[in-house]
Amino acid sequence: PSVPRHANRLINEKSPYLLQHAHNPVDWYPWGQEAFDKAKTENKLIFLSVGYSTCHWCHVMEEESFKSKEIGEIMNEHFVCIKVDREERPDVDKVYMTFVQATSGGGGWPMSVWLTPDLKPFAGGTYFPPEDGVNRVGFRTVLLRIAEQWKDNKDALLDSSQRILEALRHTSEIRVQGQESPPPAKEVMDNCFQQLSRSYDEDYGGFSKSPKFPTPVNLNFLFTYWALHRTTPEGARALQMALHTLKMMAHGGIHDHIGQGFHRYSTDQHWHVPHFEKMLYDQGQLAAVYSRAFQISGDEFFADVVRDILLYVSRDLSDQAGGFYSAEDADSYPTTTSGEKQEGAFCVWAAEELRALLPDPVKGATEGTTLGDVFMHHYGVEEAGNVDPMKDPHQELKGKNILIARCSPELTAARFGLEPVCLSALLQECRQRLSSARAQRPRPHLDTKMLAAWNGLMISGFAQAGAALAEQGYVSRAAQAAAFLRTHLFDPHSGRLLRSCYRGKDNSVEQSAMPIQGFLEDYVFVIQALFDLYEASLEESWLEWALHLQHMQDKLFWDPKGFAYFSTEAGDSSLLLRLKDDQDGAEPTPNSVSVTNLLRAACYSGHMDWVEKAGKILAAFSERLQKIPITLPEMVRATAVFHHTLKQVVVCGDPQGGDTKEMLHCVRSVFSPNKVLMVADGDSTGFLYRQLPFLASLERKDGKATAYICSNFTCSLPVTSVQELHEMLSP
Repeated sequence: PSVPRHANRLINEKSPYLLQHAHNPVDWYPWGQEAFDKAKTENKLIFLSVGYSTCHWCHVMEEESFKSKEIGEIMNEHFVCIKVDREERPDVDKVYMTFVQATSGGGGWPMSVWLTPDLKPFAGGTYFPPEDGVNRVGFRTVLLRIAEQWKDNKDALLDSSQRILEALRHTSEIRVQGQESPPPAKEVMDNCFQQLSRSYDEDYGGFSKSPKFPTPVNLNFLFTYWALHRTTPEGARALQMALHTLKMMAHGGIHDHIGQGFHRYSTDQHWHVPHFEKMLYDQGQLAAVYSRAFQISGDEFFADVVRDILLYVSRDLSDQAGGFYSAEDADSYPTTTSGEKQEGAFCVWAAEELRALLPDPVKGATEGTTLGDVFMHHYGVEEAGNVDPMKDPHQELKGKNILIARCSPELTAARFGLEPVCLSALLQECRQRLSSARAQRPRPHLDTKMLAAWNGLMISGFAQAGAALAEQGYVSRAAQAAAFLRTHLFDPHSGRLLRSCYRGKDNSVEQSAMPIQGFLEDYVFVIQALFDLYEASLEESWLEWALHLQHMQDKLFWDPKGFAYFSTEAGDSSLLLRLKDDQDGAEPTPNSVSVTNLLRAACYSGHMDWVEKAGKILAAFSERLQKIPITLPEMVRATAVFHHTLKQVVVCGDPQGGDTKEMLHCVRSVFSPNKVLMVADGDSTGFLYRQLPFLASLERKDGKATAYICSNFTCSLPVTSVQELHEMLSP
């Protein structure tokens, strides 16, 4: 168009979410001093809107309200309007979400909050429709009412906002009480198991009726519970709950059977109708948890799911420089000529479309059977669509099918008189055809922001999969991503991590003018990734960097009075609260993972004060762990690791030697939640030998690769038999 589009200040930002709003008639500001100064100078309230680029309801509110010239004029006249990408600034999001949840009993995105000029919240909610409805007040009305209140009752509003802030400070504090010590592992583990067991869905797996979330933190806890209770009925049930959930998820519509990877969550009990966005943090954690399922069960089904996830990430979420993108949107245009995006349009199918793509007769099957017949039967396709209208409030999926594996391969094969091996090849051929057809559709929006924390989770996924499946290519991909972090999201001068970088023009990697410093979660997930990468690659430079980052995390975030780590560092006057997350959700809370990181760091460095710090985190969360452990399953898992003491599994030998490789393969193939792996290669100048003098006393026996299992640097007798080592690792 010849007339340039109107643009607000967000046009100068790097975040894909902020750029989505750069052409709104709203005079948006990014979070920062310019907006704060304007609010104070003009004595205006602030309207803060927080969301992310793949958020369905964020798109809806933008279409209805933020693109409206009339509503934009009301916003610009009465408020200083600030837009925040919650993935860039989880610190800002958390402070105001704490307020919204405390005052409304719920939360979510888009988050809409009204603040005084000194940033104190006094009113808030999530999505607002533009106009008043039967049961809901509209956004226009809320804006005008709040503007009027500020004009008529300013002092009352300021007073109320101060009281709210004091109450939030008091209720959100997590600190050690008196002389508390870490809670007892057995009691906390058993309570958490019982609470999960009660909420477990016996039929479809998962831990609620609907909606259903993948929650890798629950599954990791159950695997650890099983490992410590293998011979008991409770241990057997824990394993069954985890494996059944993982199988049902992989069969379900939450799993993209054509394009690979997992969608965010399922809206129904059966894992069938998902919210279609795909998040990097889900792929990373699920790759790791399916790898553990394979280690424990030996079932290739789980290994195939791991390969499926990592194929998706390698193909669709990978930057050519080595980093990983954040997410893919749920909404897209159904066709190249559509004017309006719809949720799931990229992923769903009409029955006639499938028949047209799969018309071939199937050799050896019942007379008249086509590829379409077999595929549609196996994946639950119905002529009128297979989506329950109750799960499709906007009628976007009417007449469409979301693929869900309804039958076992054996049953489908029997139904059409086929051999199971033949069926597998047929279904693969069908999926490839559908993949080619889908590639012609307009793709959903890709959020090409790269976050240190989420890249850390994905590096762990690749590294753990590489170790468990003995796939060197995955370990190399993890190392490539770690090198990307060191180049683009680490400042070697200050020794600190940065939060985010962005895909720029010509596929370059860009940084914003004022880079965002790393938060606690960035340090925690990157440190965990580097430990995982060392165990998979035995490259000591990753270990060295992990220990450096752990020291930096302690310096920036540790609370010396109340114990545990704050989510943000001190000194940012625009943040009203320094919080500690207290719930393992879609991602584990950083303090939960820090416990295990600190124990691993102590094993690799000999710094025993890190073990003490791990105990202090557990002490700070002791009350919550004892009362409602189900809210912190990852920290409960870490409590068990803390009390059982990590085993240092040291393999002495040449890392390239066949006998050493065999021992390493054995260690990596066994699921043992409380082990760390290291190799003593005889090079006394190496990093590990300098950290751990006791390694110099360990020798190869009879010239063969030899393993030692050590606890607190005291070692077992040498082991040269792989079978014996296997038995010692899995009691």
